[in-house]
Amino acid sequence: MTGHAGRAALPRVRAPYPLVLGLLGALLLGTATAGVAVGSVGIPPGDVWGVLLHRLHPALAAADWTPARETIVLDVRLPRVVLCGVVGAGLSVCGMALQAIVRNPLADPMLLGVSSGASVGAVLVVVFHVSWFGMFTLPLAAFGGALLALVLVYALARSGGRMTTVRLVLAGVATAEVLSAVASYLVITSDDPHGAESALRWMLGGLGGTTWTVLWIPAAAVLAGTAILLGLSRPLNLLLAGEEAATALGMDVHRFRAALFVLVALMIGTIVAVSGAIGFVGLIMPHAVRLLVGADHRRALPVVALLGASFLIAADLAARTLVSPEEIPVGILTALVGGPVFLYLMRRKAAR
Repeated sequence: MTGHAGRAALPRVRAPYPLVLGLLGALLLGTATAGVAVGSVGIPPGDVWGVLLHRLHPALAAADWTPARETIVLDVRLPRVVLCGVVGAGLSVCGMALQAIVRNPLADPMLLGVSSGASVGAVLVVVFHVSWFGMFTLPLAAFGGALLALVLVYALARSGGRMTTVRLVLAGVATAEVLSAVASYLVITSDDPHGAESALRWMLGGLGGTTWTVLWIPAAAVLAGTAILLGLSRPLNLLLAGEEAATALGMDVHRFRAALFVLVALMIGTIVAVSGAIGFVGLIMPHAVRLLVGADHRRALPVVALLGASFLIAADLAARTLVSPEEIPVGILTALVGGPVFLYLMRRKAAR
């Protein structure tokens, strides 16, 4: 009782919301600048911003850099950094939405098998060279796999009684393992060594070789999905209060949850199609944001998008510089960071 009373007597003091947004915006600009400037060929941050300003309007900056540096900034590193930001923001927003949908703080696209389902759909396309819908084939296949995996995990967790944290995590981990095994089997038995190697490296998560042409689809999906979730902030907040309370206030919980499952699967499928399976970003970032601004989704969703974008840009920068000239798949680094955090959160939840 003493410990609870002590905690009640010391309310958490949070920074003003505009200050948090401003600091995270500055952090995002800083990490993005570092992501473009640092590499095998170092470019001064002043030149990075000079190239960008000159491209916006020649009068904004004098072109006193070499054409090679301009090519590196605009065509090699900037698309990758922008895609990192988009993927990090999307994974973080989806993680926060999933934790509200299933009312479980341990929910994450990777842990719930969503990323693995998307991986199976995408690997099928890569290994068998399917191109039925042109450039949309890979995102559509990944979306289908993500949606099926999410529905399967939710059905397994609800079967036989009330859905609990342990039941949800076990169903998600089991489904993820089975789907990962299916994807690995498809890679191993492929008759195309080049396609199998590409699929295997893609499964580990990475953003190498990004171009502007592959950027607009995930960017559009993440922007539209985040805007929709912001518009649904009040129902998401009601879900956190419990199904009974939400139903009493006139909300059709099952229909709302089903619609959000489709939205999250669409976002995750589109993201995984370009980045591969990158885990734990959607688990860590929402918890950090709730400590900063609380659980209200109207405030938390913009903050988690900014923080997730900065985090993945920094992780990708570390992935391509730690053992340079070799590049570590960024999914490995996020797993090394996220695994211990997940165990800590699980232990803390069990202690409660």
